[in-house]
Amino acid sequence: MKTPMFELKPFIACLAALVCAGPVWALDVGSSGADGAFDPAVSTDLQLPPSGVLNFTTVNVRSGVTVRFKRNTANTPVVILATGNVSIAGIVDVSGDAAPAAGTAGNGAIGDDGQPGKGGPGGFDGGAGASATATAGTKGGYGLGPGGGGYGESSFPSWPCANSSGGNVGGSGGSYATAGSNNSTASFTCGAYSFTQQPAGTTYGSPQLLPLIGGSGGGGGGGGATFDGAGGGGGGGAILIASNATVNITGSLLANGGKGGDTGGSGGGAAGGGGSGGAIRIVADTISGNGTLNAKPGAAGAVGTTTGYTTSGAGAGGYGRIRLEANSITRNGPIDPIASADLPGPVQVAGLPTLTITSVAGVAAPANPTGVADITLPANTPNPVTVTFSTTSVPPGNTVKLTVTPTNGSPLVVVSPALTGSTASATASVQAALPVGPSVLQATTTYTIVASLGDSLSRYAQGERVERIRLEAVLGGPGTVVLVTASGKEFEVPAALLATLQQGG
Repeated sequence: MKTPMFELKPFIACLAALVCAGPVWALDVGSSGADGAFDPAVSTDLQLPPSGVLNFTTVNVRSGVTVRFKRNTANTPVVILATGNVSIAGIVDVSGDAAPAAGTAGNGAIGDDGQPGKGGPGGFDGGAGASATATAGTKGGYGLGPGGGGYGESSFPSWPCANSSGGNVGGSGGSYATAGSNNSTASFTCGAYSFTQQPAGTTYGSPQLLPLIGGSGGGGGGGGATFDGAGGGGGGGAILIASNATVNITGSLLANGGKGGDTGGSGGGAAGGGGSGGAIRIVADTISGNGTLNAKPGAAGAVGTTTGYTTSGAGAGGYGRIRLEANSITRNGPIDPIASADLPGPVQVAGLPTLTITSVAGVAAPANPTGVADITLPANTPNPVTVTFSTTSVPPGNTVKLTVTPTNGSPLVVVSPALTGSTASATASVQAALPVGPSVLQATTTYTIVASLGDSLSRYAQGERVERIRLEAVLGGPGTVVLVTASGKEFEVPAALLATLQQGG
């Protein structure tokens, strides 16, 4: 068994919810002002602190200045809090990266062929392109994130295929608010072999953007006989800008998905799928300006000239989400996709349940995963291995779903036995046969509570009596609370509301 390496990354399986009008929250975004005034004179890549939260007094991004952000080790969203005005006349960009082109479409250095695009801060990386090979069934990698795009595959039982119908297909697009695309005709047979493009990812999240999460990566393309498949584009990042005063945007605020990698050449691999758009949330007393707000899909990688076999195209990503919350919204600029809007709501929620991967095969997970070889197991480690979890504020008796996403091929999903312990602190473990090479581990848990509050919760559910409360807890991050009514309607509310209810508020 080759040395397996694992990346531990936050994962959210958000549930669809209806927009639910709640009470008007007092507008205090909570900025300490400790980071002072932000007014860069030149374009800059700003390193995010471990929390992802920047506490400014005022923000001024001048015309001609572009501000991007370096991801922190936990890959948190960007949170900009300001006590005063925020003015963006230049560009603030949390978009995902495009994947490098492969084959003759690339830069001539094959070392970066097959590499995925990185997600923007709070977003997820694309899937890797499959390695070049003349063997049948080589598969790219799934895009990361809740809506990660599916891989493309190749079929070369011989080279060229005896009936000239062999070839490869590109990766499908990552999803978020809308589904990424895939080529439904991208499935072929070559003798006894077939090759296909896996479906695009599933949609997730809610219009409220609570919790705040970025876009998902596109899938990697199938390999060629000479060149690797191209990687998928990174998902758009996630950004919250909150001000006690005015947010005025006359420039651009971007959270677009990254483009899938292009491909080409004799013996070339297939293209990568596009990453989905990310998330933009603005909370202020007034939102103004005629600038651009975009959380658009990443384009599918392009297919250049190939010979000797069929290459089918990749899929584009889906749209992200944009949310505007203010007492007065006077902006009239372009926005894509259309934003949801409401009065100012809670900027952040705290005191949420937690779910943590604590160890793999007896090797303790780092407290702050970096996303790069967080755990490396010896080559002689017996398979399957034990993966352990811990939770807080999650009732025992519920299970944890572990998803292992390898660099190439389909994810492995296993479900643990019931959590044991107490609501304050519980643990579980599961046996998983881990694939060779690098993988990403993701975990989710869901529990249902019978709502004894019933009628008192109806004000959060358009007047309907609530029967159940469902919580999605995530790796070290915020969760999602969904109220389910007797008629089956679902309403997502801030998790802080649940904490208040549990305290008898």
